Amino acid sequence: MAQRLRATAPLAELLRPTSLDDIVGQQHLVGPTMPLRRMVEAQRLTSMIFWGPAGTGKTTLARIVAASAGYAADSVSAVSSGVKDVRESLERARQRLGERGQSTVLFIDEVHRFNKSQQDLLLPATESGEIVLIGATTENPYFEVNAALMSRTTLWRLHPLGEDDLLVLLGRARELRQVTLSDESLEALVASADGDARSMLTTLDTALILAAADFPGADSSEMVVTREHVALARDGRLVHQSRDTHYDQVSALIKSVRGSDPDAALYWLVTLLEAGESARFLARRLVILASEDIGIADSHALIVAESAARAVEFVGLPEARLNLAHAAIYLSLAPKSNSVTRALGEVTAAVRAGGAEVPAHLRDAHYAGARELGFGAQYVYPHDVEGGWADQRYLPDAVGDATYFDPSNHGDEAALVEQWRQRRGGAGPKGSPPVE
Repeated sequence: MAQRLRATAPLAELLRPTSLDDIVGQQHLVGPTMPLRRMVEAQRLTSMIFWGPAGTGKTTLARIVAASAGYAADSVSAVSSGVKDVRESLERARQRLGERGQSTVLFIDEVHRFNKSQQDLLLPATESGEIVLIGATTENPYFEVNAALMSRTTLWRLHPLGEDDLLVLLGRARELRQVTLSDESLEALVASADGDARSMLTTLDTALILAAADFPGADSSEMVVTREHVALARDGRLVHQSRDTHYDQVSALIKSVRGSDPDAALYWLVTLLEAGESARFLARRLVILASEDIGIADSHALIVAESAARAVEFVGLPEARLNLAHAAIYLSLAPKSNSVTRALGEVTAAVRAGGAEVPAHLRDAHYAGARELGFGAQYVYPHDVEGGWADQRYLPDAVGDATYFDPSNHGDEAALVEQWRQRRGGAGPKGSPPVE
């Protein structure tokens, strides 16, 4: 029975790690001397929330952390459980603690789906230590989880798996199934995964079935999974280009938007989508571009791009192609400015050079003894000054009269800078021409 199950069970389940050392990726959390490993080794856990994309191992990590630290584990489904289920789980944890002295990790997958009353129910038990809560979510918990619950937990970010991590998993799958994977199929599996290990292994499961059909009666060791098998397993949604061509097309998309050519931007966007590129990846690139190449010239660009990224998660393909096309065309038409990018680069260099001592008049003066030290004494509250602007120093003395923000005169940026200049009595940043 066990052998049959092993032969038919999904790879994602068969390759699920059972210890911290088996985990692929997330080394910033579970690597040597990293925080979660140290907590497990100390057998002391605090309540936490794992936030990351699908397929990054949130559920598996929670199970391993609980078991390795010697905690009992219980779980409820945020999708199907109600208040009654939560109360029963909390009662089991209390009995376990009272009768055996064993603490319980209560794992809640997709914790953001709990409503406010369900989340509030967890607060007393989490605060008292009756349970250690581990919640997992793909959504931004600052928007979806109650502030009271967030304040009682530590937030840990899980990242999409990188190429090397995914190749490690494919190596384990190849060894388990005793099958040959061509170099092209490996590249296709990694490229189509977008950091999602479960999605990649599911695709491989299907590709293995398709490959077996091409090798009837053959032993698995005689089978070869090709790029064509992977493409069929994804219904043709595969990055068909070579790696160089793929990145060249991404570059062409970005440069077309930056160059204000909506036709070219749309052409390269659709080319990438038709080749099977991840919609999430393209959405991320557009969000970055909205600040990098448009910035203050049209701040609505960031709102449009971020909304498209949210739509990709909420709607999914193929309908989300409309949202991505909407964003690509808007960003192409928007005025361009890289003043935010340049300012950020200059300030970063200055900060890393040191000298960031806060001037005395800007320091916190809300504690005993601060005034005696002169902290905040010379600070002028801008709202008390006509026009709402006080002529006082805000930069550290060590950087002198440095200016980092060098605005363009494109789009909304010129008007914003001119209004700012007028509030300051005509003083403005370097290189900022007045609006005609």
